Amino acid sequence: MEAYKISKDTPLEKLFEDIGVTKEGSNILRKKAGTNLIYIKNIKSSAANILKQDALSIGADLAVPKNCVTCRDDFVDAILLANDTQLKQLGKKEKIQPFGLDKLSKKLNSFKTLNTKKTLVMGVLNANDDSFFSKSRFNSSNARSKIESLMEDGADIIDIGGVSSRPGSVGISDKEEFDRVREIIDTVYKCKFYEKVKFSLDSYSPLSVKYALDNGFSIINDITALQNDEIARLASQYEATVVLMHKLGDTKSMQINPHYDDVICDINDFFAKRIQKAKKFGIEKIVLDVGVGFGKTLTHNLKLLQNLEAFLYFGFPLLVGASRKSMIDMIIPSKTEDRLPGTLAIHLESIKRGASILRVHDVKEHVQALKVQNAILESY
Repeated sequence: MEAYKISKDTPLEKLFEDIGVTKEGSNILRKKAGTNLIYIKNIKSSAANILKQDALSIGADLAVPKNCVTCRDDFVDAILLANDTQLKQLGKKEKIQPFGLDKLSKKLNSFKTLNTKKTLVMGVLNANDDSFFSKSRFNSSNARSKIESLMEDGADIIDIGGVSSRPGSVGISDKEEFDRVREIIDTVYKCKFYEKVKFSLDSYSPLSVKYALDNGFSIINDITALQNDEIARLASQYEATVVLMHKLGDTKSMQINPHYDDVICDINDFFAKRIQKAKKFGIEKIVLDVGVGFGKTLTHNLKLLQNLEAFLYFGFPLLVGASRKSMIDMIIPSKTEDRLPGTLAIHLESIKRGASILRVHDVKEHVQALKVQNAILESY
């Protein structure tokens, strides 16, 4: 049994139809739609019937296929409709129930409404000549001015990378990466920039990561999500924050017909395993990144962005980095340099759905957009 939160903006009629709810049932359920919609996959029919009765007893409801009550099918998909209080009540009720409901109960309390933490802007600087957006590229000779500019624009975090991870990119040696980032890391340390904003290294090379952590950096942005045990050891040793990003396959082939049984469930499983590994090494400061564009079709990306809330129950901040990515071109044809409006649309919507860190190429524009959005949300 898998369970995850889905956006309340999801078209309910289509959702109920997909799992086999009758039209009459759909009409009733749409009027009951609560604060939270929880999609439960492969739940035993007997368990679904118990959960539905328990939900009804406290004013919530469970959408189930029309033949669920007869247990014609051993397993079904269902959708729980409940507010925060009802989820808490169900969490207690299902602890004593059979058929896997006791395990589900542990998750229910974590499916609550979004928090209102300040959104952090992570500015991107690439110390290479092959990143997909040329204006994000820089080198040691202009590192100081680039970093100062990002700080003036309002960046909370500056993410420096020496290796491109765009689709089709080819990796380089650890030494070559280190040669690209060393002088820049030195600049951050000598100028004490790390006292003004946080610095992140976009790397999975122990050589570069250790040097960065020794010189003022406090975040490891690891697109392999701790695949290398040595990175996990370093993160633990330096008490660094680790960004665990999901990607499917390697950068050379990740965009060639990527497939998921269920993109939400599959990435949920991935995060659960990588978080377990992080904690095994003693890492507590974790950020989750669904990896927009890393082994995903446009449909996968859109579903992930629409349902970011599905990953909040882990209890860690969510990072979204869709800045100027090709998914925008798939929606409306546009060159990389023309994708700022699409980027802002994605990122502002992501905040509404649970993101609290945005990885961006255009810091100044995002800071302004966030201030306007906050002014609207905070007005009465």
